[in-house]
Amino acid sequence: MSKTEEPAATTGGPGVDAAARADEQTASDRLSTAPKDDRESDPQGSGPAPAAFGIVGWARWFWRQLTSMRVALILLFMLSIASIPGSLVPQRSVDQTKVDDFFKAHETLAPLYDKVQLFDVYSSVWFSAIYILLFVSLIGCIVPRTWQFVGQLRSRPPGAPGRLTRMPAYTTWRTDSSPDEVRALALAMLKKKRFRSHVDGTAVAAEKGYLREAGNLIFHIALIVLLLAFATGQLFKSEGGKLITEGSGFSNTLTQYDDFKSGSLFDRDTDLEPFSFHLDNFVGTYERTGPQRGTPRVYEAHITYSEGADGKPKKGVIEVNTPLTVGGSKVHLIGHGYAPTITIRDGRGKVVFKGPAPLLPTDSNVTSTGAIKVMDGYRDKNGKRTQLGFTAVFVPTFGGAGKGSMFSKYPGLDYPALALTGYHGSLGVDAGLPQNVYQLDTRKMTQFKKPDGSPFAKMLLPGEKMDLPDGAGSVTFEKDIKEWATFQVSQQPGNMWALTGAIAAILGLAASLFIQRRRIWVRAVRSDDGTTLVEMAGLGRSESNRLPEELAALAETLHTQAPTTATPPPAEESPAEGARA
Repeated sequence: MSKTEEPAATTGGPGVDAAARADEQTASDRLSTAPKDDRESDPQGSGPAPAAFGIVGWARWFWRQLTSMRVALILLFMLSIASIPGSLVPQRSVDQTKVDDFFKAHETLAPLYDKVQLFDVYSSVWFSAIYILLFVSLIGCIVPRTWQFVGQLRSRPPGAPGRLTRMPAYTTWRTDSSPDEVRALALAMLKKKRFRSHVDGTAVAAEKGYLREAGNLIFHIALIVLLLAFATGQLFKSEGGKLITEGSGFSNTLTQYDDFKSGSLFDRDTDLEPFSFHLDNFVGTYERTGPQRGTPRVYEAHITYSEGADGKPKKGVIEVNTPLTVGGSKVHLIGHGYAPTITIRDGRGKVVFKGPAPLLPTDSNVTSTGAIKVMDGYRDKNGKRTQLGFTAVFVPTFGGAGKGSMFSKYPGLDYPALALTGYHGSLGVDAGLPQNVYQLDTRKMTQFKKPDGSPFAKMLLPGEKMDLPDGAGSVTFEKDIKEWATFQVSQQPGNMWALTGAIAAILGLAASLFIQRRRIWVRAVRSDDGTTLVEMAGLGRSESNRLPEELAALAETLHTQAPTTATPPPAEESPAEGARA
């Protein structure tokens, strides 16, 4: 049997004339949804002379450049580069204390950074300019492509080119079935394979892979959603921290926070979600043995919370990766420590301070330090009003026996101990200046001394009492050791949109990379010898080895329904002349 009688997908050679090139180029151009460029009318690509542009001409040129995909990619790259300083340089919106420390450590460099807004990267003029230009560029890219894509979806696949033999994939054979029958079989087969198809004259035109362009558009729309979500999150976000001791509570009002920051459009008076909660107890257990000794196993805060001003109390548990969600706010558990209960009496035995004193951990075994301050109510042995302050070191499991040091060897409360060093004088709080509650300013204070003149300090176990020198009073380390937890209350209105945009971007990118848009044509015409000449050809938007394979599979399916004629055609009428083997 001759080579023209078996269906086989083929590829082209160098002998392609101008007419065939025009057919292939026309069909390829119809696959594209890129916006038309006015310069296509100028084969030399010279375009109008710059002198003839004028204001309107230059505006159009700038708009075309801005809305080109190349510029959009450049702006996206610039935005990623512009974000790097926000990770390397302390930001005022995140931690003002670190910014202040940077100024102290780099007296020359810090003012330069401040002038170019490196401490406020995400609200800087240059970052905002890139952000807005990228936003406009993406919209300018997407809108015309979307309308063209919609137009293609509403139109039929274009008819077959005049010479199918010049398509990238091609096959042919003769059959005894009539042309109408072959076309009907081809139309049914292609529709079954989910091709958009119709009969156009003597051929069936079909197209598939529209999701490629749809994925491309979805990807770019998802980028816009991500940009909007990022902007919304920055403008309307709020974030505050609060340390709560067991038995204490919190109400979501501005005055209750230890620290609070928000976006520029966040209304602190009306946008805070109304709720409150009470820390019933904190449960923490740790690995006892092995290389992971001290690693937390259970780390959860048991709370009672109420939604709204008069909400019914509910029980809840907050874990590290399981926040409490109330309306648009989330309450995250971010830290834990101990608060030894201290009772301080003056020289007359009057209690001037009693309660838990939260101390901050300094290592993974919860060795904790802090300060205890008595600002009011204390009088010395002469009845004079003064203030007391103590630097404190607490260890839940004392490991410094015989070593003269305070450190913990396990984070659980196995062998708690508290070391105190006392001072008297002025705490420096009467001036009205803010002061760190966990640090003691001793510039205007005098340390208690022993009779021999050495500094007075003592380590206490639960239940023990320390008498201050010269009848200045006493300090008792109570057996009731409470635990505390730090919570972060945040509102991020753009998070869900950002997640949706990220998922859509991944799906759209996958579709645009892996889905191939292609067209198939099946032509059936009556030959002079009475048989039907069947031609099949395919054209893809990009070169792919799958197109010839797919065409071969379709040809094989159609060939089983319209098989090759048993009578070979005369040699001089062979339709394979000039065709590719």
